[in-house]
Amino acid sequence: MNTNKRKDGHGTSPNKKFKTERISRPSLQLDSNSSLTFQQLELDHYINKAPYPNMPGAQTGSVPVMRMFGVTAEGYSVCCHVHGFSPYFYVLLPSDFTDVLEFKKKLNLAVLLDVKAVPEKVSEAVLAVEIKRGKSLLEFSGHEDSKFAKITVALPRFVAVGKRLLENGVYGNKSFSCFETNVDIDLRFMIDTSILGCSWIHLPPGKWYGRGKDSKWPITSRCQIECDVSWEDFVAHPPEGEWAKVAPFRIHSFDIECAGRKGIFPEPNVDPVIQIANVVKLYGSDDVLTRNVFTLNTCAPIGHAEVRCFDTEHQMLEAWADFVRELDPDVFTGYNINNFDIPYLLDRAKHLKLKKFDFLGRILSIQSSVKETVNQTKFGKRTFKTVNFEGRVAYDMLVVMKRDFRLRSYTLNNVSNELLGEQKEDVHYSIITDLQNGDEQTRRRLAVYCIKDADLPLRLLDHVKSFANDIEMARVTGVSITSLLTKGEQVKVVAQLLRHSRQSGYFMPTHHYAPSTEQYEGATVIEPIRGYYTYPIATLDFSSLYPSIMIAHNLCYTTLVRPNMKDKLGLAPDEITVTPSQNIFVKSSVRQGLLPEILQQLLAARKRAKTALKDEKDPVMQAVLNGRQLALKISANSVYGFTGAQVGKLPCLEISGVSDVNFRF
Repeated sequence: MNTNKRKDGHGTSPNKKFKTERISRPSLQLDSNSSLTFQQLELDHYINKAPYPNMPGAQTGSVPVMRMFGVTAEGYSVCCHVHGFSPYFYVLLPSDFTDVLEFKKKLNLAVLLDVKAVPEKVSEAVLAVEIKRGKSLLEFSGHEDSKFAKITVALPRFVAVGKRLLENGVYGNKSFSCFETNVDIDLRFMIDTSILGCSWIHLPPGKWYGRGKDSKWPITSRCQIECDVSWEDFVAHPPEGEWAKVAPFRIHSFDIECAGRKGIFPEPNVDPVIQIANVVKLYGSDDVLTRNVFTLNTCAPIGHAEVRCFDTEHQMLEAWADFVRELDPDVFTGYNINNFDIPYLLDRAKHLKLKKFDFLGRILSIQSSVKETVNQTKFGKRTFKTVNFEGRVAYDMLVVMKRDFRLRSYTLNNVSNELLGEQKEDVHYSIITDLQNGDEQTRRRLAVYCIKDADLPLRLLDHVKSFANDIEMARVTGVSITSLLTKGEQVKVVAQLLRHSRQSGYFMPTHHYAPSTEQYEGATVIEPIRGYYTYPIATLDFSSLYPSIMIAHNLCYTTLVRPNMKDKLGLAPDEITVTPSQNIFVKSSVRQGLLPEILQQLLAARKRAKTALKDEKDPVMQAVLNGRQLALKISANSVYGFTGAQVGKLPCLEISGVSDVNFRF
């Protein structure tokens, strides 16, 4: 049966195709001898069975390949495979350690024996062992550098294996202290290549290889441009000047309606999907690229949207999946799509045995699926459902609203009323099935309701500038935009610590997590004395109060001194700061703390962004700069909030009790 057929004769005729040609990306052929520049949106990795020829890294066996997804300034989608980057970690060595070759040989053999049942064909697990000089990020123990071994391994999971073996005495029955073993390969790659979240990536001419029909390596994605490059041969631009711009990302908002039973919440193995509304626009554009609704059975025309009718649910769902693949969106959005719309569609398609429906991501061979995770955020433990769209970002506006706003209710109706001053269409969920079972006019009423539910999240996204702000937060903190939605504060702070510690010669100890019920006392808030005052009252507004305190007193992991080390290090009274809780920190004249350095850079960058914002006339760049200054402010507070209570267990009250605090008015 023709999926384009309409029973009522409205809209598309049986022989006329839907208007996919105006929403599909234009075809493109690029010569590898030209340069390629795109804005990276998502980043992940996979394990390839064999190394790519003429690339660095392991030359035999399975190898990790980094993969970047992005969009060019012209709007072309890109999938870039990056070769030759290998995971690694550090161990602290005795000062008299010299036998690197023997160490590598024994560790390599131990790892291979430990993982011999693994299907990957790896002939060499430990690729290299190099001696490095540096200091532990934790505590001040003098100015002399210690000896570390940088251990590079063939596959990411070998890091955990190597750590366990070394801590258990696999080499000469000695136990080694491991550093940075809990840094995943994606973040490690971003740090080592200076990639920030949503960075612009430049591939120089002749350094990359395009994939096509005649290339040795097959096309694996739906992106218009698929290419390969060495991890040493591309440039990541910092978000300054022309690189502060944002690519025209395709943002696809959608909403589904289900024909549920009276008094029973819809279940995908029973209740059909009857309508799917879609609203698509480009980032930075005021115009909608397309607005349509896929509906089961006939539906009267809608003036502001295209109506696509189908005889069966099977046809409708398959056509919608084809629409998504043709559209090739960069971002999925909607309201509660992670917990309802997406899981329902995937489960319903599975129930109907639709073989191709769940290939909604950019990788041809990978099916979309939902994973449930529990993460610790600044608001407590939260359960997240995430979808592996492989190259597309699931940007659920319900998650954003709960993260950024304190509202009495987070229903779409209430959020839209409070922030936009309007409400949803007047259709109660209890009559949805009745409207569907009516005629083309009742289904039209339901379709208008469904379209409004797809339109409102997109309008909320534009109104609160959340996507623009998250792009800038990703750039400031150096993590992917997905991490901002699915992870807590820790990943943002750790990413910044790792970037700065790498530049300053510090190595971060591996933290062994353990559940704790310990509570920290917050800052003292003095109750105001109410009354009518006839004389002037001075109000002091402190600029970045707590970060400024950390800067003024050089409070940091790297400047913390254990009490028993003070005399051994020969520290004079004027070289240290002692807090009310008797924690000791060396002053900046002895060692500049890493956290104060990070905070100073963040605050200085915020001032620059605010200054540039005053002179900017372009509305799109105004949103970018405003998002950046806000991200820098939040990031500085995050660094304080995450570390302030940990550095010597110093809550705000104790920090503010230090004398000679350099308050900034």
